[in-house]
Order: sequence, then C-alpha cells, then structure tokens
Amino acid sequence: MSAPLLSPDELEAALRAIGAERYHNLHPFHRALHDGRLNRAQVQAWALNRYYYQASIPAKDATLLARLPTAELRREWRRRLVDHDGDAPGTGGVARWLKLTDGLGLDRAYVESLEGLLPATRFAVDAYVAFVRDRSILEAIASSLTELFSPTIISERVAGMLRHYDFITPETLAYFQPRLTQAPRDSDFALGYVKEHARTPAQQQAVLGALKFKCGVLWAMLDELEYGYVNPGRIPPGAFRPDVA
Repeated sequence: MSAPLLSPDELEAALRAIGAERYHNLHPFHRALHDGRLNRAQVQAWALNRYYYQASIPAKDATLLARLPTAELRREWRRRLVDHDGDAPGTGGVARWLKLTDGLGLDRAYVESLEGLLPATRFAVDAYVAFVRDRSILEAIASSLTELFSPTIISERVAGMLRHYDFITPETLAYFQPRLTQAPRDSDFALGYVKEHARTPAQQQAVLGALKFKCGVLWAMLDELEYGYVNPGRIPPGAFRPDVA
C-alpha cells in the first residue's frame, strides 16, 4: 500500500515520533553514562570513539555544501563548518572535543591518530559521510534532524556527568554549551527546508528514512561501546585498551 501524502505538520510529527522511539538517549550505554554507572576507562572509550564522529562532521557538511545550488543555502550550511572547524586554530567544536579527551587523560596524538577506534565506529561514521555525499540534497539535510533532539540529551549529559564523576569539570565539558544554541538553530532551518521541499509521498518517505538511518548510526556506535567496554566487555583487536593506552 502506498504511503499517503502528509501535511507539513504531519511530516514534522512523524519525524519527532522517530526521535522519540530511536534517538540514542534511550540507549543503555547513554543511560549508564548519564547516571554515573560507568568508570573512567569506559568514559574514555566513549569520548575517544565519539571524536571520530565529531571530526567527520565538517567533512560530511563540506560534501553537502559543494552540492547546494544557491548562495543562500551555501551560506546557511557554511555556518556548520565554522561551528565545528572554527575560524582559527584551537576554536570550534572539534577543538573543544579534544579538550574533553585531554581532560579525561587521553593522549591527544593517540586520539587524533584514530588508532584506537572500534571497528563499528569507523563503519558507522563512514556510512553517514557517504550517505550525505551520495543521497539527494533533501535526504542529506533530513539526516541532520537528530539535532531536533540533541538539546535534551546535552542537558542530561552535562548535569549527570558533573554530578556523578569527580574527574569531570565544567571546563572538560566546554564542547556542549555552544551546542545548546547551535543545534536548535540548525535543526530549525533543516526542519523548515524538509517541510517545504518534501512534497510527494516518495520524498516524505525518503526524509523519514534518512532520519531513521541517522538514528541507526548513532545507536550502532553505542552498541559496540556497550559490547566492548561494558557487557560482555570484549574489546576488538587493535581498539583502545585502558590498561595500555
């Protein structure tokens, strides 16, 4: 049976329903992270693997920026590159994430080398970059809509980690504060674009599929963190080992 044509508001409701069911704030690893049930080494593993995702966001956005057809759209999307890469050395979200890994006691050169990544982290992040590069502009923009849900998870994460971990400080978590305003700004634009341009049932289903795919990327990253460092704790060969890093 073919999917019905949704009104823009119905499409938004369907997108938000995907987040309510699939966003990674529901993952057991994240619940443990926010509730203080991880040890320092497990938090290190999370931050090290998440670095690859953070560092790949500008590359992902650059592939989309090159395909956008108007100066207006390119100016809008270019802000994301500046947010993450900064406009000078030592600025931007990627640099702030390295302050987090520094604060957790990880060697910066080791983090940046990507030598300790879990295989699923690399596969998931590379798949996301390829999705944005290869799919339609509409799908690429829709895949960013996990940002609709990120302010909630950021607030939970910052409050929980500061409350439960004595090795975490506000300075360590400096990455997150700007995201509380950047993510809503970006998601407002992306949501408006999707609601305006997804005009057929096929386009709307592609948009919904893009968001499901992105939620799957984030979930898969946490699945292997859970498997490798929590339960059953089987770290793949070559991945970060707290006792030797």
